Amino acid sequence: MGVSLRSRWVFLPLILALGAVTLYFLRLQVRHEAQPIPEEPRPPEPPKGPIFKNASRDVAPPLPEYFPLAAKANSPSDFPPIPSWNRPPEEHVPETTRLYIGFTRFWPLLQQVVVSYITAGWPPEDIYVVENTGTMDANKRGQLTIQNPFYLDYDRLTRILGVNIITTPSLQTFAQLQNLYLSEAINNNLTYYFWSHMDVAVLSHEHKEPFKSLYMAAVDVIRETQKPDYLRDENGHKQEWGIQFFAYDWLSLVNVETFSKIGGWDSMVGYYGTDCDMYSRLSMNDYAQPVQDAGRIYDVTTSLDDLEVLYRRRPKKQANRRDTSDRKAGSYNSTLPSPNQAYLDSTEEDDRAGEGYKSLNATFEQMAQDKRDDKFRNSWQLRQNGGEGEPYYYDPDGFEKALQMTVKVGTKINEEKWGHKGCDIRAAGLKDGDQWRVEHDSTF
Repeated sequence: MGVSLRSRWVFLPLILALGAVTLYFLRLQVRHEAQPIPEEPRPPEPPKGPIFKNASRDVAPPLPEYFPLAAKANSPSDFPPIPSWNRPPEEHVPETTRLYIGFTRFWPLLQQVVVSYITAGWPPEDIYVVENTGTMDANKRGQLTIQNPFYLDYDRLTRILGVNIITTPSLQTFAQLQNLYLSEAINNNLTYYFWSHMDVAVLSHEHKEPFKSLYMAAVDVIRETQKPDYLRDENGHKQEWGIQFFAYDWLSLVNVETFSKIGGWDSMVGYYGTDCDMYSRLSMNDYAQPVQDAGRIYDVTTSLDDLEVLYRRRPKKQANRRDTSDRKAGSYNSTLPSPNQAYLDSTEEDDRAGEGYKSLNATFEQMAQDKRDDKFRNSWQLRQNGGEGEPYYYDPDGFEKALQMTVKVGTKINEEKWGHKGCDIRAAGLKDGDQWRVEHDSTF
């Protein structure tokens, strides 16, 4: 049936309304598309050049003078005499008694160990400080200040205290330094030599009878090793020795021939672990490592306030000064007067094994305990952070970081060398010749 014209007009308003709505939305879309899209924020441009770490650093206070007497001395004669019971023979013993002491950082400890050996009887001319600072001749020329970690008082050591200095051409690792001692001994035709750590202090056993100074007790060890039947067993087998330990290797006597036979120290293992490697190889080759006792040896991190106490003087009764013999055991303080003739005239030698010795021993024992209690037992190496602008300057924080990285690498090398972690290399069933030939064991 057809639709009437009138009916068709009924839909016209609806059609117009739909057209209007469609047009409206088309305009909205066009307007939206025409609007610019906002850009995302750009990250800030990085600064040009290097980015520096926080440069703020607490500057350590200047080091005090731990040996005022030496600071005022013009010659060895300005010192009090070495305690009579410790004085070495006027004529040098027939044995060679060269003692090497390596030094890299912290002058107060080096000065203390040198003075303690001298006052325990070791002839100054037999002491060789090996300056391993990497600063060439700067110390000899007096170009470093006392707050520089690598500073040492060259003039005081050589002219006033009378010891020798060997300067390394560049900074050596611990293992390289040990090989330098060995090389020096070979080049000087020595059959044995002593070496000591720099962070120790020594005293003689003053209470023991018959008394021997630390030096003469060490000489007796040499003489014992020279006897034809030394280390000969009941079957006539004579064992050779490699090293004599005095309080582990804080002080050691080295047999040049045996150290040479096993190839010296492994320079690839620069620091921790290199002693395990060396002493294990000695044991693997049946070289004895006897333990000896020549005196008291303390592992310390700081210096006595005044090293003059090592010369063991006390006030005469008629002297008008305070008696310091009752100072608290463990105290690092000393109040001895200025070094001059009046002082020598007003003081006298202390008693061997007397109250002065007991107090000094108690002080060193406390200092050693402080080191054992210190989580960072070698924190003494970080007490100086000056020297900027001086010859061969090396940033102290950077030096310590680089050193610790080198230590870790050396430890890793030793573990790979033996396929084993730890110092018990021989107990793990390894023998000389197994180096670099074994797979990792269960310690990995």
